[in-house]
Amino acid sequence: MARRLRVQYEGAIYHVINRGNYRRDVFETPATAQSFEATLAEACEQYRWRLHAFAIMRNHYHLALETPEANLVEGMHWLQTTFATRFNRFRSERGHLFQGRYQALLVEDAASLARVVDYIHLNPVRAGIVAAGQVAAFRWSSLARFLKPARPAWLVARDWLAANGYEETPEHWRDYVRHLVDLAGDRIAQERMGFTEMSRGWAIGSLAWRRAVAKDFAHLALAPGLPRDELREMQTARWQQGLSDALANVGKTADDVERDAKSAPWKVAIARRLRRERGAPTSWIAEQLKMGSASSVRVYLATRRDRLND
Repeated sequence: MARRLRVQYEGAIYHVINRGNYRRDVFETPATAQSFEATLAEACEQYRWRLHAFAIMRNHYHLALETPEANLVEGMHWLQTTFATRFNRFRSERGHLFQGRYQALLVEDAASLARVVDYIHLNPVRAGIVAAGQVAAFRWSSLARFLKPARPAWLVARDWLAANGYEETPEHWRDYVRHLVDLAGDRIAQERMGFTEMSRGWAIGSLAWRRAVAKDFAHLALAPGLPRDELREMQTARWQQGLSDALANVGKTADDVERDAKSAPWKVAIARRLRRERGAPTSWIAEQLKMGSASSVRVYLATRRDRLND
């Protein structure tokens, strides 16, 4: 199977996740967690990454990282293979250390990044490793590093702190920790911030932004090997963008979609265009354009002429 392609561009921000193969406890000892953190530091230095947050759990890790250069794939390959080599050499083991390929969810902006960072910093609490009031005491987290007097230049917080209304002062760091403690006990707030979606799909951000990215990187949605959930979301974003463009071209709105007949010529024309240019399935077209069933759409496409001016 072809290797899955990644969305890469200068300044991209990602939520990166990977688990131990067969969910094994890769980081079961302080030594292995320390080794991974040291290797991560090397990767940040070598590939000029800006690391906004990290958490090293027993069987997986989370990173919120920014790539000033479009080098996520190169850097992640180096990070994981280098750590795996060191791990296997120390343990006298062989074989794959991590479960498949890592997830890399694109993050839209500082506001979205702030939610991802909160999610990462609360991971030990949500996993039951530490109590909420001890979130800052978890050793293998960027939060513990941020609260120390000095930290490496590649570990950064300014953007996501500002998005939360904080500055890099001791007082504001204390406020941020209190924010995490409060958030840990507020499931409704976590749901509102999208915690359940932080490790799913391919992007974290607004629908308009996801559509724009999907349009810019449309060729990736056709790549073999893309996981089903990522593929579907990226494809759907492309279909939605195509639908929005087509509606604007014919001067129609969502109200017109609801009001006009299922077989309205303009609907049939848009349906044909979505099939031809975007490869959208008839079931999705039927739902979006209120054209009845998928079979109805197929009948309309077979019997009506395309009246949309391309």
